[in-house]
Amino acid sequence: MTTDPASSFAPPTIADIAAAAARIEGVAVRTPLVASPVLDRLTGAKVFLKPETLQRTGSFKFRGAYNTCASIPPERRAAGVVAFSSGNHAQGVAAAAQLLGMPATIVMPADSPKSKQVRTAGYGAEVVLYDRDKEDREAIARRIAGERGAFVVPPYDHPLVIAGQGTVGREIMIDLEALGLSPDMVLVNASGGGLTAGTAIAVKAKAPQAQIVTAEPEGFDDYARSLVSGKRERNERTSGSICDALLMPTPGAVTFPLNLGLGVRGVTASDAEVGRAVALAFHELKLVVEPGGAVGLAALLAGRVDARGKVVVVVLSGGNVDAEMFCRLIG
Repeated sequence: MTTDPASSFAPPTIADIAAAAARIEGVAVRTPLVASPVLDRLTGAKVFLKPETLQRTGSFKFRGAYNTCASIPPERRAAGVVAFSSGNHAQGVAAAAQLLGMPATIVMPADSPKSKQVRTAGYGAEVVLYDRDKEDREAIARRIAGERGAFVVPPYDHPLVIAGQGTVGREIMIDLEALGLSPDMVLVNASGGGLTAGTAIAVKAKAPQAQIVTAEPEGFDDYARSLVSGKRERNERTSGSICDALLMPTPGAVTFPLNLGLGVRGVTASDAEVGRAVALAFHELKLVVEPGGAVGLAALLAGRVDARGKVVVVVLSGGNVDAEMFCRLIG
């Protein structure tokens, strides 16, 4: 365990993902792969959904958080953990720490949904708010960790986190193989790229021809632009979209080389398209999906990918949405 994973760890392997799967078994929810005749009809593809909305804490983030926290030696857990997150990673780390009997401090943007702040505190974590346009959340977290001797659990730039998120891809492949199918395309919502990298490693180990596609809100497509230019691009701003969970300034230092090397490409969807996807997921699929968890679905429905005739998996990465916003979007 280290607070500087980029310089000290080798990239995770398929074996690391298998180890993560064993570590989280019986703790994380084994989410199903759901067929969708409605989406098949709308897209001309064979569509499956991976609803991490049903995951513990309401998003995939619990997987990587628990895998990382559980890897801290028991004798060193009393110092606790510190994380920085807009909400889903915050809840994942807080819940994992609570299960393992560790104190947790979470640095969250002041404009993150109140429901995410309340739920994070509800897992017993101390919540420290910051201004995402003026302050550096990572610097705040590392200062706190230094003062307390705690471990920093990054939201994406750590091999143990990436391996934990990779269990999503591992489960996708196991379930598709049971159906005698192989994916042509997997759509993954991207912020820092940890879920994308882990999923890509797991999927391509069994289906090297599969295309992994990141999905981001329009105007905040740092990952898509970076994958085209071959270097880490930046967003001009980090607020102003309903997809609050995906508003990172730039791709992760650890995740980006992995995703670039795995041939990942990126697409976007507008807030209006995301809103329609949230509404469709509720009305037609009976699923509650937060805006940031629905961008891949929105991109598929908007025709941003060539899906016709293909086996397509869409990861619905989270369902933690404020009731007021959700009612507005589905209404």
